[in-house]
Amino acid sequence: MPANSFDLHHFSPDLFFKLRQLNPGVGELALYEFQYALKNLTPAEGWANVQPEPKETLLERITKPEFFTNIQLKPKQGDQIILDQTITSLTRQLFVGLVSGFYPLDWVDEHFYFDVRSFVFFVRTHYITPAICQRFGGLPYQSFEPKQALLDHMFELGYKDFARANQEIDLAFIQVVQSWIASRGTRLLLTIVGPTASGKSEIGGRLLNSLAAAGFSCTAVEMDNFYKDRVFRDGRPMDTAVIHYPLFFESINALLRGEAAEIPCYDFIQATSSHDLDGHVRPGQSTQTIQPADIIILEGNFPFHIPEIASLIDLKIVYFADDPIRLKRKWKRDVDFRKKYDPNYLVNRYFRTQSLRNEEIYQPMMQCCDIIVDTTNAHLWLQPDLKLREGKEACYVR
Repeated sequence: MPANSFDLHHFSPDLFFKLRQLNPGVGELALYEFQYALKNLTPAEGWANVQPEPKETLLERITKPEFFTNIQLKPKQGDQIILDQTITSLTRQLFVGLVSGFYPLDWVDEHFYFDVRSFVFFVRTHYITPAICQRFGGLPYQSFEPKQALLDHMFELGYKDFARANQEIDLAFIQVVQSWIASRGTRLLLTIVGPTASGKSEIGGRLLNSLAAAGFSCTAVEMDNFYKDRVFRDGRPMDTAVIHYPLFFESINALLRGEAAEIPCYDFIQATSSHDLDGHVRPGQSTQTIQPADIIILEGNFPFHIPEIASLIDLKIVYFADDPIRLKRKWKRDVDFRKKYDPNYLVNRYFRTQSLRNEEIYQPMMQCCDIIVDTTNAHLWLQPDLKLREGKEACYVR
């Protein structure tokens, strides 16, 4: 069947049927609700004029960094932020390709995922590559039932449901870290890195509480507090230039010497730092004091593999969930509750950054970290050397 050959009168019901197979959340909609949302994506010239490109050509495009770097964060129509044209075009192509049979369901599901609330397709990010798997011995240290699948039907997601789905793997992770720390002296610096809305802050807080209950003095440092203003960071690579790096480096070294550290404060609503771009405290702003402790937990979305920082860290942890589940968390957390983002801005930003961040942060981190916690697949990965230091035989659970 030609790529644009289909019955226009049955286009929306046929697409509704296909998308329900890709995303159970679509099945929560009535057909007329689905058609309301589809109308916003319907091209002025009609669906018959949308020509999907060959699969090989499309795959080649989405593997190039410029496909993502060219996404505009705030394209406007009048005073309103709109979806970037690349996102709109990709979604239209996939819609027509699915209805016409030009794109098989399995192929679409392998490379893309559909988010019901934004009503567009995103490119899948693959975090655990064969090379990463091999570095960790070929198999997870422990595996559990992937209960995040029970959340597939939800449009947005609160932390309580997210935490319940991750209960088993989170507990196993905390137990592994407790065991490792018990075999070491103090003072120790642990880093937890992971994509936005992966649950880093929450698991870091739970780990800190469990260690405090075991008798350790603990403190947490949130990397986000060292960010410069978002208007400065947007569109830049995630490196030392986007944070107050001299302040960060001085603060971590002070804590490791057993001294208190004065760090910046970041306003997550206004997306501004307490410090100007030169690292000076702005008028009317203040710093926060972090006290030294036996265990320092540093968490954030930052490349801790940078050699100057990596040499200070005793345990490197990557904690993440796959993109679709995190996007659901961001809808509830950042749009509904924080009211931090315009919805179209969130879609443009999320679409643009996930693959790029994987390339510049998470893949390099996974090549040098000690632990990976993949909550979506419920896999706990331990670097073989860590198992030896922990003093246990590998325990592979299926």
